[in-house]
Amino acid sequence: MIKVVKFGGSSVANAGQFKKVKNIVESDLDRKFIVTSACGKSDNEDHKVTDLLYLCHAHLKYGVPCDSLFEIIKKKYLKIKEELNLSINLENEFEKIQKSMTKNISVDYLVSRGEYLAALCLAEYLDADFIDAKDVILFDYDGKTNFDRSRIELQKKIVSDRRVVIPGFYGALPNGKIKIMSRGGSDITGAIIASLVNAAIYENWTDVSGILVADPRIVDNPKRIDYITYDELRELSFMGANVLHDETIFPVREKKIPINIKNTNDPQNPGTLILDTCSDKDDKKAPGFITGIAGKKDFTVFNCTKINLSNEIGFLRKTIQVFEEFSVNLEGAQAGIDTINIIVETQEIEEDRYMIISNLKEKLGFDEITVVDNLSLIAVVGRGMSKKPGMSAKLFGELGLKNINIKTINQGVDEINIIVGVDNKDFEKSITCIYDRFITKGENI
Repeated sequence: MIKVVKFGGSSVANAGQFKKVKNIVESDLDRKFIVTSACGKSDNEDHKVTDLLYLCHAHLKYGVPCDSLFEIIKKKYLKIKEELNLSINLENEFEKIQKSMTKNISVDYLVSRGEYLAALCLAEYLDADFIDAKDVILFDYDGKTNFDRSRIELQKKIVSDRRVVIPGFYGALPNGKIKIMSRGGSDITGAIIASLVNAAIYENWTDVSGILVADPRIVDNPKRIDYITYDELRELSFMGANVLHDETIFPVREKKIPINIKNTNDPQNPGTLILDTCSDKDDKKAPGFITGIAGKKDFTVFNCTKINLSNEIGFLRKTIQVFEEFSVNLEGAQAGIDTINIIVETQEIEEDRYMIISNLKEKLGFDEITVVDNLSLIAVVGRGMSKKPGMSAKLFGELGLKNINIKTINQGVDEINIIVGVDNKDFEKSITCIYDRFITKGENI
């Protein structure tokens, strides 16, 4: 059985964390492929290496010296080398990077060096083979992963049964140039490797013991989710639950490879298991009404009114197209007989809101358009909702009892989520209210 394990920045923040990683890897012979992030923060006074590298690039771009910033990075890795008694020639690696640090340096190359250096150190410390991500994570020019080419190149690089360490967060375009992923992309690298080697499981090691039912900054000591489906996680991730990069699921989903979120600082905790289906688990114990609660603040609603709007063919498409012209993503669209409500993130329309209103009136002839700000969206997600008639009514009723006004309601056809819109001022109160009623008081059944 092959296990792919990915360690986040906090897991490789210093030599002490490296030692924890080694204990975890060596405790299971099946942990063959190790993916690492760049070194993260050791404490609140420390800095993430990736942040420092982005800052270095910004300095170089505008002709501002960044020697002091790069020196912080060098000291961080050299200290890890010294404390772990590594023989790797980091000085030579830093010299190569510094020679390339000109005004026109590629941000992708420079920022990727954090993962590259961490992987070099970890490979030696684990007595494993190092494989550069640029040689095995191969993108097409549109930025999509070419799994066929990547699989072939990875197979070429594996020359023994030894463990392999691969830096996360980046790969290479067909011309060989390094391309980084979006922040948190090391999660995706691990998922890609898991798919390429047909892993039995993908372990994602971080600084939390799995996914929590609700945000611990809002709910005191929320419960951990034991099992969750890919679909449920996607819904929660979209609404702000960010333990795992929301694109991580795609590479493993087709092959139904489970993902296990675990804590480097508490390795015995089972964490959260993410599965294609939880039917086997649910047969033994019926799932609760709610799997997780997540949400985000600061949305804006455009309420557009026109008599007999629903009789106009293509009115919804034309309305959405106006927002597309301003490169605004829609978070929701609800249509009635004479109205259509468009929900967007406020920050996306701040500069263009009056132009959008003008275009909506000119191109679609709306009689009235009102704009409402300070809206929060809260997603209540649970695969068990579809099997419990009347639970939506209980949810709405509970919010009503707490004098929370629901401004919008949206529920998917698959019935695994309900999204409610409330005032920003009621955001934390709403999440706490839902958690207390359906989780704390044992009514999540």
